[in-house]
Amino acid sequence: MTELNHLLETRKNFIGLIDSLTTEQLNKIPDRFSNNIIWNFGHNIVTQQLLCYKLAGKEPYMNEEIINEFRKGSKPTRLVSEEEITIFKKMAIELVSKTESDLKSGINWNYNSYTTSYNVTLNSIEEAIKFNNVHEGLHFGYAMAMKKLVI
Repeated sequence: MTELNHLLETRKNFIGLIDSLTTEQLNKIPDRFSNNIIWNFGHNIVTQQLLCYKLAGKEPYMNEEIINEFRKGSKPTRLVSEEEITIFKKMAIELVSKTESDLKSGINWNYNSYTTSYNVTLNSIEEAIKFNNVHEGLHFGYAMAMKKLVI
């Protein structure tokens, strides 16, 4: 699926950005921002799981604690460790493969319609994947802007 290829490339680009910064820089909240680069990365991973799995009545491939820490409306409340960053990078790539596998398996995606903060209504897993790419690009853009403020 082309959309998942786009997701994978966006995540690889985001990982490249992360790899160019220190843990301290990733956790720094620039002036006039309410979050940081690593929060944006974690938020992307969590949001994909919520849009694609939770709204389809499926269990996300991550625990509720991570979901609550990075979901829409949350803000960084602690420093994310280097070890956690490594786990997030691995998770970001693996969850794209997991989604691809799940799509190919023919499972029933019992999708619950959801209207995003963009005022876009998602009615299917395919629409969720497409919208998620827009969302991930937005947060990658925020992170690129933040990089200039943390180095």
